[in-house]
Amino acid sequence: MFGEVRIKKGLNIKIQGASEKVYDSNCYESNKIALKPTDFHSVIPKLLVEVGDSVEVGSPIFCSKADSRIVFVSTVSGKVSSIVRGEKRKILEVIIESDHKRTQSKRDFDPISDISSEKAKEILLSSGLWPYIMQRPFDVIADPDSSPKSIFVSALDTCPLPNNYEFSLIKDVDNIQAGINVLKKFTDGNFYFSVDSDIINSIFSKLSGVKLTKVSGPHPSGDVGVQIHHIDPINKGEQVWVVNPQDLAIIGRFFLTGELSFERVVSICGTEVINPKYTKVISGSNLESFLPMFKEGNNRIISGNIFTGNTIKRDGFLSHYSNHITVIPEGDNYDFLGWLLPSSKKFFPLIRANNFSWLFPNKKYKLDTNTNGEERALVVTGDYEKVFPMDIYPLQLLKAFMTEDVELLEELGAYEVSPEDFALIEFICPSKINSQQIVREGLDLMKKELG
Repeated sequence: MFGEVRIKKGLNIKIQGASEKVYDSNCYESNKIALKPTDFHSVIPKLLVEVGDSVEVGSPIFCSKADSRIVFVSTVSGKVSSIVRGEKRKILEVIIESDHKRTQSKRDFDPISDISSEKAKEILLSSGLWPYIMQRPFDVIADPDSSPKSIFVSALDTCPLPNNYEFSLIKDVDNIQAGINVLKKFTDGNFYFSVDSDIINSIFSKLSGVKLTKVSGPHPSGDVGVQIHHIDPINKGEQVWVVNPQDLAIIGRFFLTGELSFERVVSICGTEVINPKYTKVISGSNLESFLPMFKEGNNRIISGNIFTGNTIKRDGFLSHYSNHITVIPEGDNYDFLGWLLPSSKKFFPLIRANNFSWLFPNKKYKLDTNTNGEERALVVTGDYEKVFPMDIYPLQLLKAFMTEDVELLEELGAYEVSPEDFALIEFICPSKINSQQIVREGLDLMKKELG
């Protein structure tokens, strides 16, 4: 049996440059990789290596000062070449020069069914795989001492230029099943696994130990926060764990083989990519390996998807959790009067008197980073409610985040949201408010005040 969630509110944004179902089986392993503490929100790192140290795959590079059990490990073998610091000596990157050997010490495990929950936790922590487990509320790395009421995995990507997990993970179904068997040991509740509405033909339809849920509707129906809200809402004092299916496969692969492999299948997409496709990369890889795939010009390179990813330079490194490399034009050409002038070439998120994009629902657009305006007064238009598919008042919640009213945030349902849940609101916002940053800072305040 399976559940079903139908989302009516939302917005699909069709952009040119989606990856074709073409798979480059070669793994792009760059000469250097970087482990960036900024990829792990709220973690204050404690360095465990120095420049010149030799490391193997799985060697601890730094740990969390708040909980030294949570370690962050090298994804390749080689030598620590540099440690990049910012203001007040903040650690920005630990760069490792790869020897391309992937040297590591293989571990022998009992069958997963014979491993206790405490032993599984110990393995995940010592191997550096624990940071793949996120918790709600607050959208941070899960507390190893907590016990979730349920676990969620969303194998449905509805963001613009999505990573189609039905294609990219077709060879990892056994690894995903192993990952499920491991994580189920940590909860007495349900393990929810969401797929698109064509559940019968899904590669995940044979998974056991999970409650399969078919989800339909526009973006953000694929966001796990929306699914939690409609399936198993979070109340005060409760926790839900969230794992990306790519990360679940990495966990399962380790328990099956005893060897760490940080390979993941990413979608190289966007209008400024020559041949958008899927390929394997190692987490934290240097971007230089991919530059020949990009068109010449002034482009924005994003590690992650177009809504929640981070801008990186041409010599930068991919984020630890990225499942996309997105390249779109830089929006440095400004139109007179911005959104006011009628145009059939621009995408207008909601129906307005001066736009025609609603007449062409299947048209794909070439969008750039131009916001066509700057931040202005926050006004009540009712637009947020048209695209926000939760039984929550998004405008009032955003105002409560801005005023740092913790008690009101609790009453309005802040335990259920994360920054990505407000990404679409940020896109359609007529006031150009940076909603995701506001939500992130507000959740950090709640975590500090409420624990």
